[in-house]
Formats: sequence, structure tokens, C-alpha cells
Amino acid sequence: MPNLKEIRNRITSVTSTMKITSAMKMVSAAKLKKAQDAVTAMRPYSEKLGELMSSFYDIISSSSVSQLSESRDIKNVLLIPICSNKGLCGAFNSNVVKKAISLKNQSSFSKANFSFLIIGKKANDIISKTENVISNHSTIFENINYDDTATIVDNIIELFTNGEYDHVELIYNTFKNAANQTTISEQFLPISAPEDSEVLSDYIFEPSMEQIVSDLVPKSLKIQLFKAIRDSFAGEHGARMTAMHKATDNASELKSELVLTYNKARQAAITNEILEIVSGAEALNLSLIHI
Repeated sequence: MPNLKEIRNRITSVTSTMKITSAMKMVSAAKLKKAQDAVTAMRPYSEKLGELMSSFYDIISSSSVSQLSESRDIKNVLLIPICSNKGLCGAFNSNVVKKAISLKNQSSFSKANFSFLIIGKKANDIISKTENVISNHSTIFENINYDDTATIVDNIIELFTNGEYDHVELIYNTFKNAANQTTISEQFLPISAPEDSEVLSDYIFEPSMEQIVSDLVPKSLKIQLFKAIRDSFAGEHGARMTAMHKATDNASELKSELVLTYNKARQAAITNEILEIVSGAEALNLSLIHI
């Protein structure tokens, strides 16, 4: 059994850890509310824009942005995993990395070469060791805004239209609630054909349909990535809050066990001291009797 000093030091250490995890939990809970409100507010707009894109698909294929819907033989694939810059959020980052790496084993990508455009420092730390990373945009989480996202999307569109990549895939954690984040992958480019869509033949368009589609398609892609980043950011704080809550509970249980062990050890030490005193007194009495 460890001595009393060692147990006291462990209790102090666990108490300090518990204070840190509890503080991190409260910070994440505060940030989660703001991030959750942001992603919830933009979801209706993003979904409606997606519906419009589905309706315009036939027109896109014959417009000036037709290259963005062009299906090619997949030889070069660009994967865009979205993670966090910080850890202590459970399996949040590792799930995205595993999902991204697993895509390399899909039959549709069996003969493809893979490159990564990474958003988030933690994913870059892992993937850059073994894979080809063309760029890392981890600074976007310092101040999430549409303009920075639009710059990234413009770069991706340029790479796709130049023929450097034939397929672009997003991998990220979509926010469900504070306790649940689902890791998904979704096709970014080329724009996929909808299963069914509304016919727009009864509408009169001003300005022309060509101009509307040319403006709408890039904007839709920018909103798609912006929403994915918002989703991931909210999911990160939800995952960290849950992880820190569990860590605080575990630290509290460990502290209780250590306090119990400390009390037992202290009681045993006191008992030993009493026995030593009693034994010494008896030995003294026996020696006095003999004298």
C-alpha cells in the first residue's frame, strides 16, 4: 500500500485535474450555444439552396459552369477532412481521419491518386505524416467567416476546372446535439445529379437563367463548405463538453477512492502506533517487575 504522502499527492493532483476539466466543460458549453445557434440559423437557407441546385441541374449542364457538373474517369481525388485545432474532444478528430482514410478503399476510387486539403490542425498532424497534403487551412477556426470560406472554395473550383482533380469529397462531423455528432462524407464536386427535382418551366427569370445559374452554383458550393465548417465547429464543442463532463466524473470517482484509501492507510498507521505504544508500555512494566 502506498504511504500517506503519496496518496495525499495523488489526491491533490486529481483535484487539480478535476478543476481543469470542469472549467473546460463550462467554456465549451458557453461556446456551444453560440455555435449551435449559428449552424441552426443557416441550415434552412442551405437546404433551400440545395433544392434550387437540384432544380437547376439540367440547366447547369449546358451553362458556363457546366464543368462543375461534368463526370469524368476518376484518376485524382481531393479529400477535404474538417477537424478541430484543439484536442480533448474524445474521438471527434480520429473519426474524421478514419473516415477519410477509409474512402481510399472504396471500389469507385480503386485506381485513383489521393490528395488532401485539410481544415483543422489535428487532422493535418496525423494525415501529413503519410499522405499528400496540398494545403492546410487551420487558421479559419480563429474567426469563422464566409469570405475566408469563399476563398478556399474558389481555389477548389479552380483545381477542379483545370482538371487537376476529378472528384472532391468533404468529410466532417455533422452536429446533432451536444452528445451526438455523426461523421459523414458528401460529394462536393462534380455536382451530383438529383434523384428527382421540380420542373421550372412555368417561371420567368430575370436576369437570364444563364446568369442566375452562373452566380448560384459557386455560391451554393461556398455555402455547402461554410455549413460543413459550422457543423464541425459546433460538433467540436459538443464533443469536448461531453468528454470533459465524463473526465470530471471519472476524476471525482477516483478522488473518492483515493480518499477512502487514504483514510484506511491513516487508520492503519494510527492503529500501528497505538500497538507500538501499548507493546512498549507492557515491555516497560515487565522490566520493572523483574527489577
